[in-house]
Amino acid sequence: MTSLPVAEVTGLIETRELTKRFGDKVAVDHLSFTVSPGRVTGFLGPNGAGKSTTMRLILGLDRPQSGSAMIGGRTYAQLSRPLATVGALLEARALHPGRSARNHLLFLAQTQGLPARRADEVLDLVGLREVARKRVGGFSLGMTQRLGIAAAMLGNPGVLMLDEPANGLDPEGIRWVRTLMQQLAAEGRTIFVSSHVMSEMAVTADHLIVIGRGKLIADCSTQEFIERSSERSVLVRTPDGDRLRELILAEGAQVRPEGNGGDDGVASMVVTGLPAPRIGELAASASVVLHELAPRLASLEEAFMELTADSVEYSDRSAR
Repeated sequence: MTSLPVAEVTGLIETRELTKRFGDKVAVDHLSFTVSPGRVTGFLGPNGAGKSTTMRLILGLDRPQSGSAMIGGRTYAQLSRPLATVGALLEARALHPGRSARNHLLFLAQTQGLPARRADEVLDLVGLREVARKRVGGFSLGMTQRLGIAAAMLGNPGVLMLDEPANGLDPEGIRWVRTLMQQLAAEGRTIFVSSHVMSEMAVTADHLIVIGRGKLIADCSTQEFIERSSERSVLVRTPDGDRLRELILAEGAQVRPEGNGGDDGVASMVVTGLPAPRIGELAASASVVLHELAPRLASLEEAFMELTADSVEYSDRSAR
């Protein structure tokens, strides 16, 4: 991956009592948080939570009813050279389909007084040098996402805001964008990224801002967010799976098989709703042999589903 010079300008993203309404709907509700340099901050929330609106407010694309949004102590409108301070990808398809990738970047560079070589540098960064002169209207979604990231990096900004950057990327591309964000954060930049892909956020984000119905739910490290979940599970392996399953179900807990089971006759199961010590007591009382009894934390996805359950605006009620 081609490296770029470290940005000269870094800065906090700060929102204070940020509020935005669309008619009777409150999209962002007195939202306050800080995104610090030097780490990848994930921005999570159910559909309709207000994530995209919040990002638009930070970038001055929408005006709040009240509150403030600052980048490095200034509003976006106060930045003299915006692309050199903050790079953003909100909508990858927001470009002229008849322009080539390079001309799209050159156009943006000229608006900020950036040298033409920057277009070539960021095309190298995102792996699009070979298609630099092709019209972007024929690009796949993944290629368009890479071009959007190139545009965001054009001014070598200290702050980077990305809305669903992994959309349309293949596994190699997802790994690439993850590595890029972590590298940029390690350089001291401020990285703020929204995503619905929990498995990816779990290995990418150091810190999480979680909102629901426009309100703050959590502002903490990824590990702390997972540990807040009450959805603990226990991995159990025993040669007497049927007997132990009956005992656990009688306690009102839930049991599901783990994997396909081994050829050695040892059953593997995951238990929720019952702590490991109690499972051990049940096994001992019935002389059930245990090969493994391992408490496990919830995954980020499980913690997210639990802790945002009351904030889901759009749900498939037919599945209930």
